[in-house]
Amino acid sequence: MDKINYQIKERAEKVVLPDNLGFGAIFTDHIFEMDYNPKQGWHNPVIKPLEDLSIHPATMFIHYGQAVFEGLKAYKTGNGDVVIFRPDEHFNRLNRSSKRICIPEVDVDFMLHALKELIAIEQNWIPARRGESLYIRPFIFGTDEILGVRPSITYKLVILLSPVGAYYPEGFKPVKILVQDDYVRAARKGLGECKTPANYAASLLAAQLARQQGFTQVLWLDGVEQKYIEEVGTMNIFVRFKNEIATPKLTGSILPGITRKSVLQILNDWEMKVSERLILMQEVIDEYKKGNVLGVFGTGTAAVISMVGLVKYKDLEMNFTDDEFALKLFNEITSIQYGVKPDRYNWLSYVEKKQVEV
Repeated sequence: MDKINYQIKERAEKVVLPDNLGFGAIFTDHIFEMDYNPKQGWHNPVIKPLEDLSIHPATMFIHYGQAVFEGLKAYKTGNGDVVIFRPDEHFNRLNRSSKRICIPEVDVDFMLHALKELIAIEQNWIPARRGESLYIRPFIFGTDEILGVRPSITYKLVILLSPVGAYYPEGFKPVKILVQDDYVRAARKGLGECKTPANYAASLLAAQLARQQGFTQVLWLDGVEQKYIEEVGTMNIFVRFKNEIATPKLTGSILPGITRKSVLQILNDWEMKVSERLILMQEVIDEYKKGNVLGVFGTGTAAVISMVGLVKYKDLEMNFTDDEFALKLFNEITSIQYGVKPDRYNWLSYVEKKQVEV
C-alpha cells in the first residue's frame, strides 16, 4: 500500500460550530481519498482539502448503483481524548457489503490508520458537548465510464467527516413507528444485509408517506410473507417482552448493526434473557394485548438508542410509556463513548493528539 500523501491546507485552529448542528449538513475541511484499478490495487491514498467530485456522466455507479458506504462516529471525551467507536467492525462490514456487489475489499488495518490520520488533522471539528459527535462516512463507488451493465473495473474510496447533533429532531424522546405492509425494502438473499444505496432508495417512498402521517420511521416486514418484523429504516429493532428481550435474527435481509451487536453484548453481561429469532408481527400484537410487551427500542449509529413510544399496524396503535430501560441502555453506551465509564469491551480506538507531520 502506498504511503498517504498529505495535501493539507491551513488547519482550523478553532472551529465555531452552531448550537443546533443538525445531522450531516456541516463538513470538515479535509477528506481522505483513494483509487483502485486491477493493476495497482488500492493506491494513491491522499488526505486533501474537501472539494467537489468531477465525474463523467457515464460513471457506472450513477446508472447501476454499484456503491457501498458506512457510518460511524468519533467522540471527544471529558479529558480531551479523541476516540472512534468500533471502527474495525465498520470497515469489516464495509468489506462484506463490497464483496456482495463486486467491489474490491480494502485493507482494514490501513483504513484504520488512514482514518486516524484524517481525524487527527480535523480534531478541532469534533464537538465536545454530550450528545454531539463527529460522523464519519466512508464510501466506495464504481468509476468506469461506460454504459454497459457489468461490475466496474476502477473505483474510488472517500472518507467524509461531519460534526453532528442528534439524528432525530425529537432528541431522546419516544419516536412513532408505522409498520409497513404496502411496500417491501429487501428480501433474503438480496441486498438487505449490505449498506448500499439501493437499500435506502427502496425505503424512501414508504418513509415519506409515514412522515406525512406524523410518524418518524417505518418498521419493515419480511419481503416474502410479510409476517415477521425485520428492521426500521435507520435502525435495528428490539422488543422487550415480559420474560425476554428479542431482536430479529440476521437472515440476510437485515443490516447487521454494530450498535445492535453492542447492545446484545451489554444485555448478556446484564444477565438478561436475550434472543435473536424470528418475531411474528402477530406475536407482538397478541403479547401487547396481554400486557406482556414492556417496550420497543431501536439501535443504530446515528441515534444510538431510540425509544419507541408508538407502533401502528393497520388500525391498531400500540403505545409504550416505560422509557427507563432504553434510557439506561443509551446512557451505558454513550458513557463508554464519551469516556465517562471504562471501556471494558475495548470498543474505543484512540486517535493520537500529536499533530500529523505533513
